Amino acid sequence: MQKSPLLAWALLLILAFIWGSSFILIKKGLIGLSPQEVGSLRIVAASLFLLPSALKRFNSIDKKKIPYFVSVGLLGSLVPAFLFAIAQTQLASAITGVLNALVPIFTILIALLVFKQKQTSKVYVGVFIGFIGTAILITAGEGNALTGINAYALLVVLATICYASNLNLIKQKLNDVHAVTVTSVSLLLVGPLATIYLFGFTDFWSKFNHVEGTGIATFYICLLGVLGTAIALIIFNKVLQMKDALFASSVTYIIPIFAVMWGVLDGERLYLWHYIGMVAVGIGVYIANTNRAAYKKAGKSK
Repeated sequence: MQKSPLLAWALLLILAFIWGSSFILIKKGLIGLSPQEVGSLRIVAASLFLLPSALKRFNSIDKKKIPYFVSVGLLGSLVPAFLFAIAQTQLASAITGVLNALVPIFTILIALLVFKQKQTSKVYVGVFIGFIGTAILITAGEGNALTGINAYALLVVLATICYASNLNLIKQKLNDVHAVTVTSVSLLLVGPLATIYLFGFTDFWSKFNHVEGTGIATFYICLLGVLGTAIALIIFNKVLQMKDALFASSVTYIIPIFAVMWGVLDGERLYLWHYIGMVAVGIGVYIANTNRAAYKKAGKSK
């Protein structure tokens, strides 16, 4: 479906602002909550917000596709929520937002390796440059020096692989399902896991009732869950169905702008190597995406 290009772009920009603001909300939530509490609370809030819609739509879905919905819930929501929260205990929110721009690159690689989609040679150049930028961001320390590998940055890389896998999964297996159904039902299926973990394996409830600062942190993460997960995923899945995985994943071009803006406003310091890494990632993603798009157009015209 290639209709309403202006609407698709408008939704993409709204989505970029919402997701670009997610990293600062995670940072604020971590002031009063553990990363495990942040990750699970985010999913609980999102799944509860969409619960009425999920219950209404559940009976209409093809039950043979339930494993796909579970996979979407895990890869597109639950696992990345934990990975990002843990990573941001040791990473600036601005850097996390930039690393998130790897999603289109991994989307291309998964489409190539799993779905055997051919690519132009320039796509590989873009992927290579993107990974160089990633390596710089992973090793960039304070000041203008490259230090050892920051393992927490690798958690963000793993989260982007999850997102990229989810993109291809939705496009290949659930493209005919309404965007709200995909989002709400997938969260319905993983929401209980997050709820059990939050109230059974963390100190969240005790902290919420007795520890100062937990309330405002909870507010930030609930806002993140409702806006940055539930509503954003509906918009994202809608864009994905209107266009394709490549266009939808291109939201990560714009996300770093908002992520860096929020980080700088919150007093985060970025150094020369950080900016070099950011530029390299942006250039790599741009080259990989634009050349792949050109290749697809050429293929269709034959």
